[in-house]
Amino acid sequence: MTAIWVGLFVAGSVGAPSRYLLDGFVQDHTAGAFPWGTFVINMTGSLLLGLITGAALYHAFPNTPKIVLGTGFCGAYTTFSTWTFETIRLLEEGAVQEALLNAVLALVVGVGAAGAGLALAAL
Repeated sequence: MTAIWVGLFVAGSVGAPSRYLLDGFVQDHTAGAFPWGTFVINMTGSLLLGLITGAALYHAFPNTPKIVLGTGFCGAYTTFSTWTFETIRLLEEGAVQEALLNAVLALVVGVGAAGAGLALAAL
């Protein structure tokens, strides 16, 4: 196996349990139907991916670590499928406002977080 494959495996092996642990922590400390754990995970992952991308764009961050961290860690850490599942679940349970809030906030704040990461990396 090449270094990238090993790095992807290791980074993914850290990202997935990090998501699980942070989701549990956030859900244990929040109330209501809104899936705050997934929201926090996806927003911090978007920020981190923006930082990684910005480091590559503005500071010649090497390609291999960019791939390993961006695809391996962030790919295992963030979760589009859980976000969509939770949005549909909220709709099925009649929590229409929470579902719409989840859909809109995730898109707007996620793009903003990625942009903030890019901007921070440019400094």
